[in-house]
Amino acid sequence: MSTVSATSATCTSPLRLSSFLTKQGAGNTSSLKMVSVGWEKKGFPSLRTSRFQVSCGAKPETVQKVCDIVRKQLALPDETDLTPESKFSALGADSLDTVEIVMSLEEEFGISVEEESSQNITTVQEAADLIEKLVQSKPAA
Repeated sequence: MSTVSATSATCTSPLRLSSFLTKQGAGNTSSLKMVSVGWEKKGFPSLRTSRFQVSCGAKPETVQKVCDIVRKQLALPDETDLTPESKFSALGADSLDTVEIVMSLEEEFGISVEEESSQNITTVQEAADLIEKLVQSKPAA
């Protein structure tokens, strides 16, 4: 997972994220898409801060594995559309289903999710992001 921070929220011309990452030495940007962001300070009141942060989400293969596990745990038909924004509750999952999903994710990825973290997982993307974070912080064997 990559994180980019900039210190100005008063840009008046588009910010090209990929060129910013390259200039900052962020390394491999092949999984990133070109993003243009342009704003003026008065146009986005919520950006009237001295910090701007962009975080890259989990790898597509991690998101797909999470979708596969969710589909299996909830016995969803193949035609059910699962996206990173899919909420477990909207798919019919109750709290027990969510616990079972987390247990399956732990087994699949060889990780351990703390109870406090598991309570914050409500979407496929949140699960995938947490998995990426835990896999990266896992000590090498």
